[in-house]
Amino acid sequence: MSKSWPHLGATSAGWWRLSVVLIVTLVGLALAGLAGPAAAQGTAAVDDPRGGVSTLPEVLDARLTATPERARLIIDLSGTTEFAIVSIAGPDRIAVDVKSTGSRIGVPADVAGSGIVSGYAVELAEPGRVRTTLVLSSPAQVQQAVMLDAVGDQPARLVVDLIGDTPEGFAQRAAADLAASAALQNVPLQVLAPPTPAAGAEVVRPLVIVDPGHGGIDNGASAPNGVHEKNIVLAFALDLQKELIDTGRYDVALTREDDTYLTLDQRLALARNNRADLFISLHADSFQQSDIRGASIFTRDEKATDVLDKILAENENRADIVAGYVRPNIEPAVVDLLVDLMRRETRKLSFLAAQALVRQLQPSVALRRFPVRQADFYVLQAPEVPSVLVELGFLSNASDIGNLQKPEYRTRMVEALSKGVDDYFATINGPLQ
Repeated sequence: MSKSWPHLGATSAGWWRLSVVLIVTLVGLALAGLAGPAAAQGTAAVDDPRGGVSTLPEVLDARLTATPERARLIIDLSGTTEFAIVSIAGPDRIAVDVKSTGSRIGVPADVAGSGIVSGYAVELAEPGRVRTTLVLSSPAQVQQAVMLDAVGDQPARLVVDLIGDTPEGFAQRAAADLAASAALQNVPLQVLAPPTPAAGAEVVRPLVIVDPGHGGIDNGASAPNGVHEKNIVLAFALDLQKELIDTGRYDVALTREDDTYLTLDQRLALARNNRADLFISLHADSFQQSDIRGASIFTRDEKATDVLDKILAENENRADIVAGYVRPNIEPAVVDLLVDLMRRETRKLSFLAAQALVRQLQPSVALRRFPVRQADFYVLQAPEVPSVLVELGFLSNASDIGNLQKPEYRTRMVEALSKGVDDYFATINGPLQ
């Protein structure tokens, strides 16, 4: 029998399947042009957060050869630079990031030969970083990666050699290195309660954490009839927990099971400390325009879908202040290349979860136009936990207020959300058992 964990002490062994894995950490320093302003072709002066100016090279070319036993990637650069290499599971890929101003490559050439790498792509991941993604035909590992200085008419080069690996070896390395990558962020995670062993520990189920927003002194939004958001979302969370547990497919925990106040940091820490496979935060906001109604699903993005979404996120992010809690003014940890790539992969998974939930909600309840939306919700920022925020409706709209207080409506919506969770895990893990 699956057990719900009010103290969130259990771990889920399936978490590593969704994660980005460290193979090679940052190697070396940018050696080109350190003596003065950038002058060499393909380099550019950029601000260095540590002060002063640094130079980054340009990616000139990339080529890849493969056999069934090994593969070699060569990246030509206008100067030497820092790089990082990470593995990504499901589908299996290896990504090579180099600090660079950009790339002259349009569409890279086809892989020469065939074998453990079936294809590759080169793109500007963000300003100052170019990514080459290798699509694996079979599990592989990095045998060596070397940055070479320019010699004669040959430009600086990054040479990456891959050899075959076993699925078990790939998975084990992924699990061990993910733990190491989390430590690189130097972000203290609060443990709110000691671990509680799961019943039937031999059965590994995905861990879903449901987060009813607000609580305690923080009422959240309030309807004209005096109904508070904190009570609405708790009722939905308790029903959703039961619905998911009854499927026998998941372990499910709530961030709060009663009228308790938790800071946003504590909610975030619960998801991360317990290595949740999916984090679902439930809310029911209000807005000055009473005609706005319907459910929607949010993933995190610094750029909100529209002005309303930006306001909703800002209101939720101020919840701690409303409750009298002021988050300490802590300098943000330096985010390394691995953590950044992990966050990007997690956001893709979060978007898949949002799509799956919306597909099941569509025939059951009223939705906002374009129901999959983005905004900068603080509670969704865990870099390794796929996370979504479900806006159940608006407590400023009479129709939504009525629906959200009806048990039959809640049942219909909870059943749809449960089916959406099924769809999500079937999409990333294959058919459900």
